[in-house]
Amino acid sequence: MKQYKVGIIGGTGMVGQRLITLMENHPWFQLTVIAASGRSAGKPYEEALAGRWALDIPMPEEAKKIVVMDAEKDAEKIAELVDFCFCAVNMNKDEIKALEEKYVKLECPIISNNSANRWTDDVPMVIPEINAEHIAVIDAQRKRWGTKRGFIAVKSNCSIQSYVPAMHPLMKYGIDRALVCTYQAISGAGKTFQRWPEMVDNCIPYIGGEEEKSEQEPLKVWGHLEDGKIVKAAGPSLTAQCFRVACQDGHMAAVFLKFKDGCKPSLEQIKADWAAFRGPAQELELPSAPKQFLHYFEEPDRPQTRLDRNLEGGMAISIGRLRPDTQYDYKFVSLSHNTLRGAAGGGVELAELLCKKGYITAK
Repeated sequence: MKQYKVGIIGGTGMVGQRLITLMENHPWFQLTVIAASGRSAGKPYEEALAGRWALDIPMPEEAKKIVVMDAEKDAEKIAELVDFCFCAVNMNKDEIKALEEKYVKLECPIISNNSANRWTDDVPMVIPEINAEHIAVIDAQRKRWGTKRGFIAVKSNCSIQSYVPAMHPLMKYGIDRALVCTYQAISGAGKTFQRWPEMVDNCIPYIGGEEEKSEQEPLKVWGHLEDGKIVKAAGPSLTAQCFRVACQDGHMAAVFLKFKDGCKPSLEQIKADWAAFRGPAQELELPSAPKQFLHYFEEPDRPQTRLDRNLEGGMAISIGRLRPDTQYDYKFVSLSHNTLRGAAGGGVELAELLCKKGYITAK
């Protein structure tokens, strides 16, 4: 594959830091630009992050001396220097939309980790193993913008990637409804325990806006293309509760499934479907794609956050405790690494898909 020059907009935040680590030794992508707010601009990245590096792995050497650029004021220059940008900024939705659209009009493709454009009906929201075909809507989006290279593609909310991948191979049987409770790590809020001591020995039964996202975003992922737009699926019906729990990384989900009448598969069929599932990311052998996307654990106490969140580089989904339920048909638990599979890693895998399919080209 060709080498692509990459910019990271919002490189000082939690997801931006993850993105920077994932660029180190990437076979296709070369970190070229780091951009952030004006407060960090003009400083070497190491200096801009002094005392704020939030990850438990070292800052890549290649990033330390890169001088941070101003994401807004330097947009035109950034767009000239790179083939595409990841965007993971901490701004309000209107500001994010304006910033991402500015880059699109400068003919710079944007892979967004933000939620601002997730419900724009010609912006694909893609989990590459599940709905890779949605990237075809980019043609309609470019027509709307009048661009040749520029577009926006987004990754979904981090929490739905703890349970949607496990549900996806079972959709063929006809899932009628699902109840989901998610137990979400503090890094999903961009925090560490040092920055958020109130979370030590604590659980907060509320994450603003998260339950609506958890109930609605899967329907866009499972939707279909029609007349240059993504039309969300009619079902299954989803209800969710979302908790913030005292874990650094890893989102766990407790899932209850009810199938339509006469459609209920056996326990053995479900496990076999999980074991056999391969998506476009595996078929295309994308560099970030796990070889086995869905892993089932027979042990009654697995998956566990600390033991299993880093499975296959944090890009695989861990599933366990599949069993019958007295109210629904089945229940199980599943786990994903929220800043890898759910955020930065999912964005990198999406970028790899877009490069492989020719939507992002090297200049």
